Amino acid sequence: MKNIIKMTSAGVVLTSLLGCAQQQVTNSNTVISLQTKQLVVVIAGDWQAPQAQLYRFERKGNNWQQIDDDYSVVLGRTGLAWGVGLHPEQAGIQKQEGDGKAPAGIFELGTAFGYLDSLQTNMAYQGMTANDYCIDVKGSPFYNQLVNKSVVGEAAVKDSSEWMRRDIYSQDDLYKKGIVVKHNSNNIDGAGSCIFMHLWRAQDKPTAGCTAMTEQNMDALLAWLDSKSAPLLISLPKAQYQQKQALWQLPLIKTLK
Repeated sequence: MKNIIKMTSAGVVLTSLLGCAQQQVTNSNTVISLQTKQLVVVIAGDWQAPQAQLYRFERKGNNWQQIDDDYSVVLGRTGLAWGVGLHPEQAGIQKQEGDGKAPAGIFELGTAFGYLDSLQTNMAYQGMTANDYCIDVKGSPFYNQLVNKSVVGEAAVKDSSEWMRRDIYSQDDLYKKGIVVKHNSNNIDGAGSCIFMHLWRAQDKPTAGCTAMTEQNMDALLAWLDSKSAPLLISLPKAQYQQKQALWQLPLIKTLK
């Protein structure tokens, strides 16, 4: 029987990393654990922008070094709003279910997923089946969790629109390759669910709240990511990134004006 994979639990390692990150918040301004060696940084022009640039960084000693060139991604159709992640709670518009916004803040990256038997990545990988869903229904006991219909039953997935085999149900390849973003890991009802990095339709076609890119760029991202490096996603509008850069000890991006 296939196990139910909950977005709240990625094993002892990631749980301990979350504890380290929370300890960092207590002891200093940074929200990035010293165990994190890889950062995926997504910068939008402002809160409403549905397009952004993605940068990759590796920790070299006490410094962050950019890896290769940045590339274009698309965000939610209505831009960004503060999500629930490793960062301290922030004032401003908060991510809500169905708002069309991608979550802003700092988040762990979880399981890679897709339609194929395997992917070239050093992240844990789950091949999806026609029975796999991510539950986006407010009030559901499985809200913001990846579940298998054969385990939880037909009724549990009845009203969810997040079937993980979109090639079967939506006739598109958006979830052919992707990564779970660990947003709202405590599954707060209505605070936003099923946040992924996945393939895009086109550069001018934003998402319902995820971060999407070309398949070529997704392949490069997956091949680079390594769970041993405790990678994080940082998504922010440009002005907020510049404000938080020193406070949260984020990489300095020289090309930001």
